Amino acid sequence: MSVISEITALEEQLRQAELKPDPAFFETVIADEALLDGQRAKAQVVAAHQPGPQPKFTRVDMRDLEIIDHGAAAVVSCTGHYEGAQWSGSLKFMRVWLKRDGRWRIIAGTVSPA
Repeated sequence: MSVISEITALEEQLRQAELKPDPAFFETVIADEALLDGQRAKAQVVAAHQPGPQPKFTRVDMRDLEIIDHGAAAVVSCTGHYEGAQWSGSLKFMRVWLKRDGRWRIIAGTVSPA
């Protein structure tokens, strides 16, 4: 399987984890030492994806997905469109995935308004 197809599959799993929400996915896929918007924020991301009494989002779409293959690393850029009862809008993401010990993990990322 190519790096592009592996990361494409992981990005789809991430989209599904946003929609459910699935905090276990984020706990597994984000490296403990990951820098997110310049901070070690794994715990906050996992906490933000805890299920509530109603779904946070009824629709999550990722568009303009671009994956740049660097061998053991990949850089992803995409725009996420979210619809939900409490918030709807678009966000621009950049993520850096690193394959270590046979597993892909997010080691860095940024998010900004789209």
